[in-house]
Amino acid sequence: MKKQTFICLSIIISLLISVTLYIIISNNTTETEAPSVDQNNITEGYDKAKNDYKSSIIIDEEPEEETVTTQFKDFLSDTLQNAIDFFLKKDIQMVAIGDSLTEGIGDETDQAGYVGILEQTFNDHKQTRNFSIENYGKRGNRTDQLLKRLEQKEIQQAIKTSNIVLMTIGANDIMQVFKENITNLKLEPFREEKKQFERRLHQIFSTIKDYNEDTHIYLLGIYNPFAQYFQDIEELEMIVNEWNETSEATVKQYDRTTFIPIKDLFRDENVHLFADDNFHPNRRGYERMAYRILNYLTEQEE
Repeated sequence: MKKQTFICLSIIISLLISVTLYIIISNNTTETEAPSVDQNNITEGYDKAKNDYKSSIIIDEEPEEETVTTQFKDFLSDTLQNAIDFFLKKDIQMVAIGDSLTEGIGDETDQAGYVGILEQTFNDHKQTRNFSIENYGKRGNRTDQLLKRLEQKEIQQAIKTSNIVLMTIGANDIMQVFKENITNLKLEPFREEKKQFERRLHQIFSTIKDYNEDTHIYLLGIYNPFAQYFQDIEELEMIVNEWNETSEATVKQYDRTTFIPIKDLFRDENVHLFADDNFHPNRRGYERMAYRILNYLTEQEE
């Protein structure tokens, strides 16, 4: 590993150790369920590491929110309008499940991220005969925690009456490996955990299909929040790529399931796409996700 890369990784490891100790102390002070690792758990340390490299990174000034929203609507008008008009003539019962990306953490407008954008888009079109979207995203959820939540009657009933299920899951599984191996980060623990991730992902798909075999499941991929600031650490990119490949391969084994890649949406170094925590998308990032989802929805549901 190059000297610069080793230094970068050392900074991350040392900072992660400090934050992990804070997490452990915090968890011991309150009675909660088993601790979950969300992407923002290492926000403070990541912010400090990022500042060391800020001077060498050029990010365009972000346009006002009105400009961003207008640009997104222009995208819809130019490339998706005909397909959306067709799609919105159907009855749509959506359910969104998963982690903080589905909950909408990081959306500075507090409008539920990509789920809120989709809801607004559909409601703005009066052609929709019957539309609803229920959001069961929960910050910090890993695959094992989502499996348990799928036992809740409210979520079961929502899935049974749905024709589309949107899901984000997996990022916190990766972060759990970081936490457990923080003093000795190697690729092997991530690859070992990936096998368990794949097994649980199969269980999630099977459970949803048991509730409603006709619903169409869309699994969103995982992005690399470190990519913009630590490009020399190839292992980080390898981990994300391998887990996305596992997700996509799992999806292909089921009927009416689709994998939606999103990693490429966050590789634009000239556009600020992350919230203040530098992990979750900001409004503009969520708009990109919503645009990608709409593309896949209209292609698959026609």
